[in-house]
Amino acid sequence: MRVHHLDCGTMRPLGGGLVDGRPGLLRRAELVCHCLLVETDSELVLVETGVGLRAATHPEEWLGRDFVRLTRPVLDPEISAVRQVERLGYSPSDVRHVVLTHLDLDHAGGLVDFPQATVHVYEAELRAMRERECLRGRLRYRTAQFAHGPAFESYSAAGEVWFGFEAVRELKGLPPEILLVPLAGHTRGHTGVAIDTGTRWLFHVGDAYFHHHTLDPAGPRVPWGIGMFERRMQTDAASRVRNQRRLVELVREHGDTVSVFNAHDATDFARMERP
Repeated sequence: MRVHHLDCGTMRPLGGGLVDGRPGLLRRAELVCHCLLVETDSELVLVETGVGLRAATHPEEWLGRDFVRLTRPVLDPEISAVRQVERLGYSPSDVRHVVLTHLDLDHAGGLVDFPQATVHVYEAELRAMRERECLRGRLRYRTAQFAHGPAFESYSAAGEVWFGFEAVRELKGLPPEILLVPLAGHTRGHTGVAIDTGTRWLFHVGDAYFHHHTLDPAGPRVPWGIGMFERRMQTDAASRVRNQRRLVELVREHGDTVSVFNAHDATDFARMERP
């Protein structure tokens, strides 16, 4: 099983080191939308879709005016997941499955670019998107991104134990090496996606944390700006903190066999992108 690491939505918000932790405050920070293209024996699986092709041509309609002003995304169609899939020599129709950690606009924006794919998501997340029960829900879930009617396959809170994480599910129609791991907190139905490559596990935890120092065994050291954003966007603070502690334990106890990374940290992306 071969896995490609793709940045499908570079963002450059103000704040510099207050956001990404790198030196300098009077500059734009660098964030990514870390997606995975998985080559199985028979088909392609995309984990996350980034902001999507339409973000480059209709950014405010697709992502929302507030998101565009806050994050300053790079509006380049070549960054989109569909264009990167094509550059790897594949057709969008070769992507038969999309697995999402959650349905936020910068994770589900590319669904429309793969209309033939089955979209795998946690049931609680799908319900939260459809209900949009609060202002935050109406901002994070963009109606336009789901107007084409994605073929959703949803999963309930039941399953097996994986490295101490409970209710872990295999996915319908996909190899057993790809698992959905509940990680609620950032959103109601947030999950991680674990992939057994044969040599080690890759664990994409979406927005379960935002900065790589969160998982430092010596204690989290999160830049002020990204920490504030993380708290602002959470739906369940207790679950978010509890799951972050479990991720710290996972890295400490099984870091030699499991690589943990998030969706937006450029340092995490660079670490995983290297062969």
